[in-house]
Amino acid sequence: MGDRLKVNSSQQRTTERSQLRRAELITTGRKLFADTSYDALSMDDIARHAGVAKGLIYYYFKSKRGYYFAVVEDSVAGLLVRAASDTQLPGADRVHRTIEGYLLYAQHHQAAFRTIVTGGVGFDTQVQALRDAVREELIATIAEGAYGHREIPLLARLALLGWLSGVEGVTLDWLNHPELARETVRTMLVRMLRHTLDTIGELVPECPSPPPSVRAAP
Repeated sequence: MGDRLKVNSSQQRTTERSQLRRAELITTGRKLFADTSYDALSMDDIARHAGVAKGLIYYYFKSKRGYYFAVVEDSVAGLLVRAASDTQLPGADRVHRTIEGYLLYAQHHQAAFRTIVTGGVGFDTQVQALRDAVREELIATIAEGAYGHREIPLLARLALLGWLSGVEGVTLDWLNHPELARETVRTMLVRMLRHTLDTIGELVPECPSPPPSVRAAP
């Protein structure tokens, strides 16, 4: 019995060390890929910055593509958590916080953001699924802030998807024009959302236009 407990304890410590090392490699990747393209970094570059043997990265992630996707997936997780948090905030505050978080993420993780929005390097079903998950969570968060619930009729969802597509395009272009203050871009996007919500209210009786406090720009 005692020997079995020692074996289990040793296996647990090994698993914890393995998880920690993997997390450390992802943290390094987030820094490396924040503003550096996929093609600009070799596995040798990554290993040198991480201070590990190249084989260790292959051990955890199988390939450079696998490592890159794990890094992007991890960084995006923070955006989704931020969007889904603070459900106790008033609707307007949740909407503003979500848009602000989106812009902050794009600003500080430009390479990852471009990958999610445009498909980035090696566009495949994994990246597409990740992009769709981001879109659906953001649409659901906006709907909850505007209407108090995440499930909305198809036409309302299409309208919000159209707005979000515009947000993606605006944000991509804004990253090339850092002279524009983030607060100004956020205000513009919130006002665009206000008009979208008013249009939904006219066409979808189940989703009346929210009161001004929810629609107003900060």
